[in-house]
Amino acid sequence: YEPVSYTHLRSLVLPAEKQIMRYHVLIADDEPWVLSVLRLFFGRSGFQVTAARDGLEAIELAQQELPDAIILDLQMPRMSGTDVARQLRANPRFATTPIVAITAHMRDYLPEDVMIAGFDKLVTKPFELAALLKLIRGMIDEQHHL
Repeated sequence: YEPVSYTHLRSLVLPAEKQIMRYHVLIADDEPWVLSVLRLFFGRSGFQVTAARDGLEAIELAQQELPDAIILDLQMPRMSGTDVARQLRANPRFATTPIVAITAHMRDYLPEDVMIAGFDKLVTKPFELAALLKLIRGMIDEQHHL
């Protein structure tokens, strides 16, 4: 008998176009505990997760990894979330990538200014993890069906 890989068995059961796709999300937040919780939650929910601790790292990782969706804290060191969103939107590769802003400082921002910067949605902290997951999954699903 020859050993058979799990991937091969799975391809026999599900045609390629029906196989389950593992979504990739980039999460950027300078609060270590927020980043850890989101990384763990999305990872356990089946996502591939890339984490960044500041805005510049988020830009670098987004360009390297090309995630399906991006979650950005608005206030981060080295580059703000709004500046990250503007820079990513200037790149055609990120023109349709869902980008969600998260912030605990909503009083410091006008929602329309956040949207003009290139975000698709604005979520205020604290938020329910399940609601954020549903939002991200829905946005990715919608983008992939266009």
